[in-house]
Amino acid sequence: MPAELAFSATDLALVRFAVSPMWEVGTSYRLLASGAAHPVHQPWIQQVRPRVAAAGLDRGWLAELVPRSGYVADFLNPAPTGPAPTLAQELAGIRAAPAARVREDLDRLADEQGPPGSRSQALRASPQNGLARVAEEIEAYWELAIAPYWARIRAVLDADVFHRARQVAEHGTGHLLNELHPSARWDDNALRIARRRAALSRQRAGEGLLLIPSAFTGPHLLTRLTPPEPPQLAYPARGIGALWESRPAPRTDALAAVLGRSRTRLLTELDSPASTTELARRTGLSTAGVSQYLTALRDAGLVSAHRAGRSVLYARTSVAEAVLSAARP
Repeated sequence: MPAELAFSATDLALVRFAVSPMWEVGTSYRLLASGAAHPVHQPWIQQVRPRVAAAGLDRGWLAELVPRSGYVADFLNPAPTGPAPTLAQELAGIRAAPAARVREDLDRLADEQGPPGSRSQALRASPQNGLARVAEEIEAYWELAIAPYWARIRAVLDADVFHRARQVAEHGTGHLLNELHPSARWDDNALRIARRRAALSRQRAGEGLLLIPSAFTGPHLLTRLTPPEPPQLAYPARGIGALWESRPAPRTDALAAVLGRSRTRLLTELDSPASTTELARRTGLSTAGVSQYLTALRDAGLVSAHRAGRSVLYARTSVAEAVLSAARP
């Protein structure tokens, strides 16, 4: 039988969307840890998995808190207080998790995954100190695996929210919930989710519903129930299939007249994040020249820099993506 989440008028009034960095952290980490290829995310995996392993992040705190399957510690996904919290805001929520919540989540992890590792034991003994270490590791993982790609990922998530909000405006919340995922169905003032192993009831959840589009959830719906917070439902965002596809080359002449030919060339080369050395090899420019141009682009808000071991990866920002999109045929 499908799990069922009943809705009152108040619950319907409290349905909202949020784009959550921490949901992308947990689901992407699980994908990397699985060791499997992926039909959509393989370009990202090939770039990121070696960096994560080189930094030792494949065997740290996240490796114990985000197992390859099954339950993930709920304190890693605090309920977003707004439509688009920053990673820093969500990490503040993780650091502030009550000790009782942390220990309860760790007990559930142990029940499902077996005896806890040394880090989980340390976290259970001293949640406040342990959570600070967990947050530090999440920041390191974010910088390596998500931040250089965030402008592209965020564009897909925002587009999904825009599409769903339009569905609500044109057809109502019931239609939205029916169209959310093949396993979800709205019927008789309740959301029913097929093939869900754990119980889903309003008695085990707070009011409303928090809908979170994700790039890395895979084909399934993921839930988090920690009353009195609203239940969270993470679902695969529309448009993921084209997330890593190469985009049409922009018309560079007009951009070059504004930015200069070399800066424009570097922006177009950053379809995927790259280091100064890699960009110099691709473009034939000197390493010193590339570094100078990247500094100017970063000062203008067109590229961002992200530490990856001994290297720095440069990535286009959302501003640069908008500029290049305007210049594409």
